[in-house]
Amino acid sequence: MKKPYGKVILITGASSGIGLAAAQCFAKEGYTVWSASRRCERKSAPYGTGIIHTIPMDVCDEHSVKLAVETILIESGEIGIVLHSAGWGIAGAAEDMPLEQVKAQMETNYYGVLRVNRAVLPAMREKKRGLVLAVSSMAAVLSVPFQSHYCSSKRALEAYIETLRMEVRAYGIRAAHIQPGDTKTKFGSARQFAELEDSPYEQQCRRSVAIMERDERSGHTAESVAKVALRLAGRKNPPFRVTCGVEYKLLRILSGVVPQWFVERLLRNKYKVN
Repeated sequence: MKKPYGKVILITGASSGIGLAAAQCFAKEGYTVWSASRRCERKSAPYGTGIIHTIPMDVCDEHSVKLAVETILIESGEIGIVLHSAGWGIAGAAEDMPLEQVKAQMETNYYGVLRVNRAVLPAMREKKRGLVLAVSSMAAVLSVPFQSHYCSSKRALEAYIETLRMEVRAYGIRAAHIQPGDTKTKFGSARQFAELEDSPYEQQCRRSVAIMERDERSGHTAESVAKVALRLAGRKNPPFRVTCGVEYKLLRILSGVVPQWFVERLLRNKYKVN
């Protein structure tokens, strides 16, 4: 396949889920993959026709990000692609969620992307090529009950990528985001909850989240999302957004056509919100 941004890719959140699937998918195609996660040991192993290097990086820690990126640039000479896959979710009523948890959500899902980009973009500008890919969510388009702050983090991420895309274009850098729907990963098991005991929203929240978890277990595979990232990496002018799955593409189109009250009713019915 064509590699207009070179053969070196940095993937955050690569220890599991979409990040791990992407690391394997890119390595199979001959890429040098830097698989970054908070808790891992430095090691390298061939995979397919490429190689996977694991490297510690905490996207919430400025020093950790800078150290990892400097190491990659020294050893590989460039970072042609960065795939932002680090992320997690919190669940609970908007009223109940402690601000500390909300801030932690944004630190990873939004500010983490900013930290990594600030570290890699100068090297991309120097090479006059690069691709920034971010894993967003259908939750950025359709706000889901009891996921208000997760939805907010992804909506903020998409607005940032949309702006970044225009600003870096003159330097040969492209930016896009990938919009999965329900995906079979460990995301649900890592979901954190607001304190539900004595909350007036407790029953509704537990009922809604149970439906989400059921849908995630039967969702698309992480590999299918990784393949979308791989296809984008082969395009000189990738689109701003790629929604994964025909049903989610139709849902996104529908959400822009029908009245908001109708979309809201659908979501309330789906997630059993009174």
